[in-house]
Amino acid sequence: MVLPAEVLIIGVVALLVFGPKKLPEIGSSLGKSIKGLKEELENTSSEPEKPDN
Repeated sequence: MVLPAEVLIIGVVALLVFGPKKLPEIGSSLGKSIKGLKEELENTSSEPEKPDN
C-alpha cells in the first residue's frame, strides 16, 4: 500500500530530477502507459486460451 507521504516524496524527487517543464509530459505518458496496460490485462483475461495443436 502506498502512503501519501511516499507519493509526496516521489513527486518531489521527480520534480528535482526532471524539472517543472518536463514533468507534465512525463505524467501524461505514464498515465497513458498505465491505461494501456490495464486494457491489455482486461483483454487477455476475458479471452479464453486457444490450444496450439
